[in-house]
Amino acid sequence: MSFEALLDTLIESISSYIKRESDVELIRKAYFLARDKHRGQMRKSGDDYITHPVEVARILAGLTAGPGTIIAALLHDTVEDTDLKLDDVEKEFGTEIRQLVDGVTKISKLSFTTTTSQAENHQKMLLAMAKDIRVVIIKIADRLHNVRTLDSMPPDKQYKIARETLEIYAPIAHRLGIFRVKAELEDRSLRYTDPPMYYRVSNMIQAKRTEREASIERVIAAIKTLFGKSELLNFEIKGRIKNIYSIYKKMVRDNRAFEDIYDLLAVRIIVNRIDECYQALGLIHANYTPIPRRFKDYIAVPKPNMYQSLHTTLLAEDGTLFEVQIRTHEMDAIAEYGVAAHWAYKENKTYSREREQFEIAQKLKWYGELMKMSEDEDETDAGAEEFVDTIKGDILDANVYVFTPKGEVIELPKGSTPIDFAYRIHTDIGHRMVGALVNNRIVTLDYTLKTGDIVSVKINKNSVGPSEDWLKIAKSAHAKHKIKSYLNKQNRDQLIQLGKDMLEREFVAQKVTQSLDDDFVVQYFEKNMVTNVQDLYLEVGKGMISPKTVASKLLGQEVDKSVFLQRQMEKANRQLTTHSETGVVIEGLSTPQIKLANCCSPIPGDHILGYVSKHSGIVIHADFCPNIKNLEDNRQIEAFWSKQINRKYPAWLKVVGTNKPTLLSEVVNVVNAASVSIAEVNARTTANLEMIIKLKVSIANHALLQQLMLNLKKVTDIYSVERDVK
Repeated sequence: MSFEALLDTLIESISSYIKRESDVELIRKAYFLARDKHRGQMRKSGDDYITHPVEVARILAGLTAGPGTIIAALLHDTVEDTDLKLDDVEKEFGTEIRQLVDGVTKISKLSFTTTTSQAENHQKMLLAMAKDIRVVIIKIADRLHNVRTLDSMPPDKQYKIARETLEIYAPIAHRLGIFRVKAELEDRSLRYTDPPMYYRVSNMIQAKRTEREASIERVIAAIKTLFGKSELLNFEIKGRIKNIYSIYKKMVRDNRAFEDIYDLLAVRIIVNRIDECYQALGLIHANYTPIPRRFKDYIAVPKPNMYQSLHTTLLAEDGTLFEVQIRTHEMDAIAEYGVAAHWAYKENKTYSREREQFEIAQKLKWYGELMKMSEDEDETDAGAEEFVDTIKGDILDANVYVFTPKGEVIELPKGSTPIDFAYRIHTDIGHRMVGALVNNRIVTLDYTLKTGDIVSVKINKNSVGPSEDWLKIAKSAHAKHKIKSYLNKQNRDQLIQLGKDMLEREFVAQKVTQSLDDDFVVQYFEKNMVTNVQDLYLEVGKGMISPKTVASKLLGQEVDKSVFLQRQMEKANRQLTTHSETGVVIEGLSTPQIKLANCCSPIPGDHILGYVSKHSGIVIHADFCPNIKNLEDNRQIEAFWSKQINRKYPAWLKVVGTNKPTLLSEVVNVVNAASVSIAEVNARTTANLEMIIKLKVSIANHALLQQLMLNLKKVTDIYSVERDVK
């Protein structure tokens, strides 16, 4: 497609609702700037790169996004991938477009590869959303076009992008209520994350598609006839078959066969007014058999993403079950476009971005909570992972809805208690809480709230505040974080005094005469986020910094890590050689000559067998030892570990990871943290630029070794950890 034709498709996409010539000219200007900056760049598919921002803009045009959003979509990759600067964007298009492009650029740089970085990146995304929700809407549109063109990517990239889409972008699209986009993201991603199930479900849907469509048409015709005999005249009826991913989830999550999923068919009835929704429901229930416990009134109690509709499941005359959704035209727009329907661009309506964000927060309960939490974030000491747990657990995954005494709906995680409710209302309410009433009945603080409960909190200004026990009762990460912050503040003075006392004792022991000052603390402990003496006392009191470390730095005698490791290895080897008993039992022999094989280094908990050698007595091998296959069968005997063993054994581990300078140090730190001694260590780099680290550790049993291996596998850039045999 030529550049001119590409621009024409974009202008056609916006022409139905953006008519002001000055806005159209700005969009043209943005197109030409993006085209020129991306000139010569190609996508994996072989298309000119400019096709991508244009398609993203067209997706947003389908959501009737405003000119500013369309312009930002056209420019969203220019700052990252070309020499265009944010200052240039602001000069040409203003501050608002600069902020949108900057927000999308920051999200685009995120990588979701490890737990920690994933937490930090979720946090950045959600905070960007809190500042301007359009940033995330643009990113979702960007991701939608990327999954539409995944065929041009290698298989490993296809899987990574598709999985990330299912875990991050589709859930956010769902919470924003953009169901049309959410469904396409899910269906297209499933094709790459679980191809066999995708094609299986798709084929099963297609197998009887004609039959199901005919069934829907019969139901629609019957409902039209039914409504035609009533006073309900202005209505619209649509029919559809549920998307592939929603059926897949029911089959996998609920372990249901395709034939057992009864609500594959859905009929949507759209009327003008709310009272007509209930009128339509009455007519349908009077003429069809409704399925018990399948009726939901989301008009009276909307979902947190603004979704409103009446849902009921009915039995048709031919025995087919089908779902009916009844809503107004406005509700239908929100059901399709979610929050995007709220800011659908209208040229005769103008107000500030702040006003727009406020109105969205008012309508979108969970988004309002997100804005509030992000505002509080600067004054808390929560890490990225804790903040994201709060967002994911308390907002994105919430599924219990309770009422305040004034009738306001509060959304909480499943299993929440009155403590969680109190802290969701306000932090001070939580701190001063002394009791709770649920449905006008006094309950204990560990009462599990249920959807529909009416909750009120009793407070006392003289309350002593939350206790450690509250941390065990609270369910939401938000409440736990607030309780921890309160307790930390209460304990701060005690911890500072404790740290000061610990340092003074260490200084006396080490004969340190130099005094502490802020300059010294900044020089040596700024990397620990400690910049003054009081904070150093606090970190020592909390056990985060060792008094010995502070003393050694004051004396200028910091212990070299290699010397420390060498001493540790010598100590471990002394422990291994000073114990002669193996801890192995051979039935029928009281004092056998037993030796543990050096090739596999068996430890208690390993399955073992003995081999009667000609010169070394009985040699004990682990059953995973490759040398077993070379041993004569008639010389093998059963061997067992004693139940009472009070010694440690050598075991070899092989760790393979990325060749980076700090990897060996990280491995050693993990082993030390597990209170396991290192007897020997060596590392080498392969031709494939991988680092292979071999560790000889002194450890008590198989279970502890397995835990150590699990801890090592959690280290970023480690590919594998396994027992090493010679």
